[in-house]
Amino acid sequence: MTLRPCWVEISTHSFEENYTALAAASAVELLAIVKGDAYGHGLEFCAPAAVRAGARWLGVTSVEEGVGARGLCDSAGFTETQILVIGGVFAGQAAAVLRSRLTLVVWEHWQLDELEAAAGEAGLAAGSVAVHLELDTGMSRQGVGEAGLDGILARFGGDAALRLGGLMTHLYAADESDGAATDEQFAVLEPMVARVLESGLKPEWLHVGNSAAVLEGTVPAELRLLCERFAMRAMARPGLALYGLAPEFEPEEPVSVAGWRSRLRRVLEWKTRVTSVREIPAGQPVGYNGTFVASEPMRVALLAVGYADGLRRELSNRGHVLVRGERAPVIGRISMDQTVVDVTGIPGVAPGDEVVLIGRQAAGSVTAEDHAGWAGTIPWEIFTSIARRVERRAR
Repeated sequence: MTLRPCWVEISTHSFEENYTALAAASAVELLAIVKGDAYGHGLEFCAPAAVRAGARWLGVTSVEEGVGARGLCDSAGFTETQILVIGGVFAGQAAAVLRSRLTLVVWEHWQLDELEAAAGEAGLAAGSVAVHLELDTGMSRQGVGEAGLDGILARFGGDAALRLGGLMTHLYAADESDGAATDEQFAVLEPMVARVLESGLKPEWLHVGNSAAVLEGTVPAELRLLCERFAMRAMARPGLALYGLAPEFEPEEPVSVAGWRSRLRRVLEWKTRVTSVREIPAGQPVGYNGTFVASEPMRVALLAVGYADGLRRELSNRGHVLVRGERAPVIGRISMDQTVVDVTGIPGVAPGDEVVLIGRQAAGSVTAEDHAGWAGTIPWEIFTSIARRVERRAR
């Protein structure tokens, strides 16, 4: 059956090129973040692409995402890929963690209880289940703080099935160009790592840093030095940059990031088609509640896309799309399944014409950053808002 013409095109080649470039520049292991259905790009395309590019680790939010990623990797022959579940485990999920060979991020005693119980039922040997411990260095979201660290560390060693395979923390202001908050977090991180090693445990990995940190470059260098001191392996966790975008920095953008912004390749394009075209007279309202009224005779086109597809309602009377290489303004309120645009100044627009919502057409472009600006949000949310009913296609 022919599908409704609203789709996303994914360039796995661009994804692989971005990963390769970032890995070479950072000189640390990279864990490819593919959570949130690969930032809305489609896990089925991006997880295998990351592994083909050289990623040995993938990062997901939940156990269910991890199970899906494991199935994709195994079916593609990538059985050695490590999959890190960053959001931890919930009650009743630990058996699935073990079956799918997932690595959990932990920071609460009850999470360890869940895993230990499942490992006991499975008869697993001491030290056979690796986990990564998140250290809270200032974000106050998840992770064990300095006060609770010793109690968590006591859960490892001896006959315990769990093994401390890695340590991690999350930087909450890596996109602030003065680096002050990141420096403060590293000042908390270093003694916490030292305490872990002083306890007799020997985690292999220490991972820190999102896309902003990787692109700016200071964090990977500092992480390498820290890992050399503690005889650990360094890893960073880029997300947005893998999909071709650089985060915005405040108050000013570092020179290194400006270079990356032009170098990274966009992975996603979002498209639809013109459903119909009509002429409307001056004074004619368009869309729900008549928020747009034609001030002169106009030619308007109806598009097969709406807010149920992820086209944000905030783009009503603000956003633009590309038709025949020209920008066409959105007029009236975006409906659940349809949108109207002004094509008065674009000759020859007809039903069936391809329309670009995000991407390039001829010399024109509309970006996720444009959508974010119109909607008052961030590109991450624009990508992850694209509904699953929108078909994903590789290109």
